Amino acid sequence: MMTHHDAVSVIRTKRDGHVLSGAQIDWVIDAYTRGHVADEQMSALAMAILLRGMNRDEISRWTAAMIASGERMDFSGLRRPTVDKHSTGGVGDKITLPLAPLVAACGAAVPQLSGRGLGHTGGTLDKMEAIPGWRAALSTGELLSQLDSVGATICAAGAGLAPADKKLYALRDVTGTVESIALIASSIMSKKIAEGTSALVLDVKCGSGAFMKDAEDARELARTMVDLGNDAGVRTVALLTDMDTPLGLTAGNALEVRESVEVLAGGGPPDVVELTLELAREMLSAVGMSDIDPADVLADGRAMDVWRRMIEAQGGDPGAELPVAQDTEVVVAPRSGVLSELDAMAVGLAAWRLGAGRQRQGEPVQAGAGVEWHASVGDRVERGQKIFTLHTDTPERIPAALAALDGGWEIGESGERRPLVMARVG
Repeated sequence: MMTHHDAVSVIRTKRDGHVLSGAQIDWVIDAYTRGHVADEQMSALAMAILLRGMNRDEISRWTAAMIASGERMDFSGLRRPTVDKHSTGGVGDKITLPLAPLVAACGAAVPQLSGRGLGHTGGTLDKMEAIPGWRAALSTGELLSQLDSVGATICAAGAGLAPADKKLYALRDVTGTVESIALIASSIMSKKIAEGTSALVLDVKCGSGAFMKDAEDARELARTMVDLGNDAGVRTVALLTDMDTPLGLTAGNALEVRESVEVLAGGGPPDVVELTLELAREMLSAVGMSDIDPADVLADGRAMDVWRRMIEAQGGDPGAELPVAQDTEVVVAPRSGVLSELDAMAVGLAAWRLGAGRQRQGEPVQAGAGVEWHASVGDRVERGQKIFTLHTDTPERIPAALAALDGGWEIGESGERRPLVMARVG
C-alpha cells in the first residue's frame, strides 16, 4: 500500500496544471474507493480538476479506473444487440418510457438502467413507480431473462456498477465541483460502459431547464462523452436537444406516465413523439438496424404491446388506474395572445415544489403531483383560458409552486419553439 502522501502528490500535480499519469489515476481512484484516500483529499483533487481540466487520455483513464472499481455486466449471450439511451436530464423528459419498448419492438435489446430524480429534474424510476405494483430492482438474472423474453427493461442500476462514481458523485455535490465537464462525462460514462451495452445514444440537453445552460458547454460535454464511449469500444453518438422549454405537456410522475402511454397509443404531444422517433432511429442505426422505421412500429401498436409486457414482467399492472393528486389549482391566461415563452426551469421548480421531486436522496415523492400545461409555445390562447393545472396532495405547497411559475411564461404577439434537435455529435 502506498503512503498517504501519494494523494498529496496527485493533488499537487493537477493543482499545478500538469497531466496525471495513468498510474496516478488508477491508484487514486482505487485508494479512494477503498477508503485510503480521505474525502477532503478527493475534494481537493476534484476542485483541481474543475479548475485545470483533464485531457482526453486522462478522462479515458479516469473513467476506466471508475469502471474497474466495480463489476461489469455482460450481455454478449443475448440473441439481440444491446443499445441504451442516456439523457442528461430535463423537465418533462419522459422519453425513456415510450423509447425503450419502441426500440425493443424493432428487434434490439434495451437495458435502460435508470436513476431517481434529485432537484428539479425528474427521475425515470420515480415516474415508473407511479404504476401500481411496478418494481425497480431486478437481479442480474432477472434483467437478462427479461431482456431475452421482452427485449426491454427500465430498472435501477445495481450498486455494483462503478461504486467509485457513487462515492465521488456525493462528494462533488457538496464541494461545488459538479460542473466539471471531465467529471460529469466520466461519471455518466463509467456507469454506461460498465453496463456492457454495445451501443449508446446520448441525449445532451441544453437550455434553462438543463444542467448545461450554454450550447458550447453542452457540445463539449457531448463530444467528451462520445469520445469516451468510442475509446472504450461502445459505439456512441449524441444529440444536442433543446431544454429551454419543457418536453410535452406534463411534468410529474403519474402525469408523465399517462402522457407516455398516449404516445405509445399513437397520440401524445408532437415534440415527445418527434424526440422519441429521432432517438429510436439513432439507436437502431447504431446496431445496424436502420432499415426498420420506428414510426411504423409505434403506429401499429407493437411498441405498446412491449410496454405492457415490460410493466407486467416487473410486477406492474399496465391496465391499472394511475394515482391522481387530491388537490388541483388552475392558472388562466390574463389576456389573449400567443404563448411566446414557457421556461423549463420554472415548470421544473413548480413540479418539484408540488411534491413530484425530492430535496435529498431517499425522500419519498408524490406519484400524482406535478404540472400540466394546456398550451405549447406558439399556440394562440384566449383570455381566461386554462394555461396550467397544478396537482398535489399537499395544497399548502401551492403558493410556492405558483411563485416558481411567476415570470416563467409569457403571452405575446408571436412565438415559436426552437428546433428540438440542435445538433448531432457522432
